[in-house]
Amino acid sequence: MTPLPTILVADDDRSIRTVLGQALGRAGYQVQSTPNAATLWQWVEEGEGDLVITDVIMPDGSGLDLIPRIRQARPDLRIIVMSAQSNLMTAVKATQRGAFEYLAKPFDLKELLNVVGRALAAPAQDIEKPASSASPEERLPLIGQSVVMQGIYRSIARLTTSDLTVMISGESGTGKELVARALHEYGRRRGGPFIAVNMAAIPRDQIESELFGQERTVGGRSSGRFEQAAGGTLFLDEIGDMPPEAQTRLLRVLQDGEFTTVGGRAPIRADVRIIAATHRDLRQAIRAGTFREDLYYRLNVVPVRLPPLRERLEDIPLLARHFLAQCRDAGGPSKVLDESAIARLQSWRWPGNVRELENLIRRIVALYPQETIGSDLIDAELAEPLANEAVTEQTAVEEPLSDSVSRHIMRYLVAGREGMPLHDLYARVIAEVERPLIQMTLAETRGNQIKAASMLGLNRNTLRKKIRELEIPVVRGVV
Repeated sequence: MTPLPTILVADDDRSIRTVLGQALGRAGYQVQSTPNAATLWQWVEEGEGDLVITDVIMPDGSGLDLIPRIRQARPDLRIIVMSAQSNLMTAVKATQRGAFEYLAKPFDLKELLNVVGRALAAPAQDIEKPASSASPEERLPLIGQSVVMQGIYRSIARLTTSDLTVMISGESGTGKELVARALHEYGRRRGGPFIAVNMAAIPRDQIESELFGQERTVGGRSSGRFEQAAGGTLFLDEIGDMPPEAQTRLLRVLQDGEFTTVGGRAPIRADVRIIAATHRDLRQAIRAGTFREDLYYRLNVVPVRLPPLRERLEDIPLLARHFLAQCRDAGGPSKVLDESAIARLQSWRWPGNVRELENLIRRIVALYPQETIGSDLIDAELAEPLANEAVTEQTAVEEPLSDSVSRHIMRYLVAGREGMPLHDLYARVIAEVERPLIQMTLAETRGNQIKAASMLGLNRNTLRKKIRELEIPVVRGVV
């Protein structure tokens, strides 16, 4: 008769050990539990157990520090890490040190039992060896403890141990470039460059030379982004805006692993990891004939979807306090949010996602002298009466633009009366009017900068300069 698998559980929380012991026992496993890292290590050394479930923080040591020792002593022993420190750093460290899986507390028992079953069934040769012992920097590019973000952390942690091509999808402002940078900075290629290219910001007739370089009759050859990213990561943002000719060349690179410069003949090896991102529905673009289906499947090896902020409202207090801390660390005043402010933030729909929340917090810190931020300040900056969907088009038309701008300027002046020093007021107000003016004109012309420049009465080079300065995304083909 085959003996029942034995699971070693290490956690200093007695209630966790009891719950796990009961659940695993009912599932047919034998369980040995301990509150100490030392006892767990002793059991491992003595050859006991078929699987380890360990907490990260215990009174006499760290479960994360035990992972390399366990893998060295018993390479076939699977390790599941659980932690209340539910952040990206913990997930990355657990995975890179050789854990089979990472689970954030509190976890679902059904999910745990499913992971236990997979761990015990996994062939020994499928268990990856621990990555390099060089630890990533103690920086957290992503903030959030919601269930959906835990899934993102686990995905990123797994992907740092390979060079698989990744496709990140999500609305504007959800943090797609942050995920790409995390995959690079915590991955195998962190010693190489991270090169980001925004397809929507490059004129269509220059994209190929921008990516692959160009042979010039004067001044020699110019290198492209593929060469500049050699040994590192190439992040292709807004990949849905890539023109058909460049799509064909990119597909060849992904298929053959090499490319040629524009006008050149000698092949160059492509030593890069490619991460792509888009806010578009590429399947719809495929149906419309604007994006190659074969390229989509080459890029979409591992899809990662970033949720909009409205799908993780529980992360808003953490994010808002994080941005307040960033302002303070940059030399700004120290401010706190009261409960009414947090409730108001969580009731907003956040069409601009995390970027909109960050901008709101920075604006409030700069404009208002109050140390405690209440819902009144949040309401003043969200300007809900103007953004509310209940406002009719007729109401909006009836208010002259000068009145709307006057009310906006008044908020700055009131803040000045209350002690907030005002600087560069002219430039700040002009920038806030200029950005939506240019953005909406570009939308009206479907991203055609020549038409937009003509409508605005600007030189095309001036328009392109303002697009860069104001960080305006250029989305072609919008309705």
